[in-house]
Amino acid sequence: MQFTSITRRVSGLGSKKWLPHLQAKKLAETDPNVILLTIGEPDIPTSSILIDIAEKAMRDGRTGYSNGRGEPNLLAALASKYSRECNFEIGEENILCFPGTQTALFVSMMGLIEEGDDVLVGDPLYATYEGVIASAGGTIKRVKLKKENGFRIQANELEKSVTKKSKLLLLNNPHNPSGAVLSKQEIKDIVSVCRKHGLWIISDEVYSSLIFNKNSSNKFFSPLCIQEAFHKTIVVSSISKSHAAPGFRSGWVIGPKNFCDSILPLSESMLFGNQPFIADMTAFALNNEHKTSEIMSGDYYRRALKLFEALRESDVVEPIMPESGMFMLADISKTGMNSETFVSKLLDQEKLALMPGSSFGEEANNLIRISLTVPDLDIDTACKRLLKFISK
Repeated sequence: MQFTSITRRVSGLGSKKWLPHLQAKKLAETDPNVILLTIGEPDIPTSSILIDIAEKAMRDGRTGYSNGRGEPNLLAALASKYSRECNFEIGEENILCFPGTQTALFVSMMGLIEEGDDVLVGDPLYATYEGVIASAGGTIKRVKLKKENGFRIQANELEKSVTKKSKLLLLNNPHNPSGAVLSKQEIKDIVSVCRKHGLWIISDEVYSSLIFNKNSSNKFFSPLCIQEAFHKTIVVSSISKSHAAPGFRSGWVIGPKNFCDSILPLSESMLFGNQPFIADMTAFALNNEHKTSEIMSGDYYRRALKLFEALRESDVVEPIMPESGMFMLADISKTGMNSETFVSKLLDQEKLALMPGSSFGEEANNLIRISLTVPDLDIDTACKRLLKFISK
């Protein structure tokens, strides 16, 4: 049977990127000693208040169809949030609601990229980006993120990578897997390059509420808030990380009206916004203060520091302290192993599961990614097992 070209373009991507996690998870089902430090699933429960809001909405009959753009209460909450953050008016016409960031990113990419277009993206990169770009027919153009620059994309390196085929920059800030946070000036410099070359920006900002030290130099700043670039800037985000609610699948797109209007029929061909009861819960979450992200940020920073302090005693593994997010990178190049071999042997010998850097791009094969979303006692045990492994 002949399948379409999209199936060939994404072959080998998708869940295959997460094969080390899936294998370790299966092993953990029969071996309780396995510690999974592979994916970024929050280890604290979704707020009971939000669950109560969703339950009440369901009992009140909010279980019918939504509309393509999203429920009015959620659109209003998002318009208020981004208008406040950007200090200029962002209206409901600038918003589309989706079941999660991934869907929002997929539809946005399909609305901007055609076969033959180049998509600029920093490498290392989030594992699903390659599949999203390939689905739209685009060609990934990697901008090397250097360890000596803290894995921050540099405007001059970005400009060197621009070609006549370049259509957009897929920006991830704060960055997964490194946890790097771009400064306001770095964002401005990147936007300047994109404006100069007529590039669109899609900014994935799902970790923006999980910055560890929110001082003036490390305060989150979105390219969306540069008003003169708003007409070609799109933000995708969700409550999955900020409110420890990945299973609720509630995300959105913020962007110029003409873009949102253009991709609305595409979105409606796939789905209709998100479920009304989830929209009610999301609107409440956005309109009210919650401690969830503050608690998670504190937990993840403390655990990252534990790992950093333990691993920097090693002569062969170099820990890289993150500024945000749910993960920590470590450079294993001195071990003589690539990342896939390292994590495979570590799981086999010490029952400790990490993600190989190879899952996150061509520039990450000498790196491992360590999840911080497990209890402190597991982090302590992981430190001991990791040090034991690398000392052999």
